[in-house]
Amino acid sequence: MYKVELNDAVQGELKMIVSEICIKRKSEILALELMPDHMHLLVEVDPQYGIHRLIKEIKGHSSHFLRKNYKHLRTRLPTLWTNSYFVSTVGGAPISVIKQYIEAQKFV
Repeated sequence: MYKVELNDAVQGELKMIVSEICIKRKSEILALELMPDHMHLLVEVDPQYGIHRLIKEIKGHSSHFLRKNYKHLRTRLPTLWTNSYFVSTVGGAPISVIKQYIEAQKFV
């Protein structure tokens, strides 16, 4: 099975793409941690726009841009990302605890 490798250069570009999309959609990034093959994102999204639309836009734009600019990512066809993702609401949990969890993922 092919595994995506998001090296430092790719991760830098991916952070910019996610940030630009979130600004455009008036969504606030509360925490973002990139791993070699996935990301953890804590984001506040307008419920009228919806998290599903934001994730779809992030995946679509980042896949297109990164595969165009990084040859090693083109071997993953037809797209960089899978269709699946995990979403959970924060609810009553303190945001600081969720941020700490996401930041700690880099070292797991």
